[in-house]
Amino acid sequence: MKVSIGSDHGGYELKLEVIEHLKKRGFEVTDVGTDSPASCDYPIYAKKVTEDIQSKNADLGILICGTGIGMSMAANKEPGIRAALCHDTFSAKATREHNDANILCMGARVVGPGLALMIIDTFLDTPFSNDERHIRRISMYS
Repeated sequence: MKVSIGSDHGGYELKLEVIEHLKKRGFEVTDVGTDSPASCDYPIYAKKVTEDIQSKNADLGILICGTGIGMSMAANKEPGIRAALCHDTFSAKATREHNDANILCMGARVVGPGLALMIIDTFLDTPFSNDERHIRRISMYS
């Protein structure tokens, strides 16, 4: 599975840990930036991850900023993107099963690295249910 990941300065350190974790799990990872903890604009990196999803260069995406809020707002402006802000494993599982979310957004200032990796594993390991009711609901806003 291919995963595209991006962060701003607030999520930079956590992004590095996530990339290492994903590679150990055998995922193919594309890091779209940022490449340092210097202040930067999160919409640039949200756009890069959404483009990877839209072009099918990645199966799923991960966006990390300080709170995850800005990244989720920026990503959800793009057609075909269903970005979910999750800070617990229940939400990560539910959004994959029910909403077929294709991007996970998280806040590095909200969750620590241990919980973040559990959330990511849950998100990446949970398939969409394909239940008719969920497909119908998704089609109402896609």
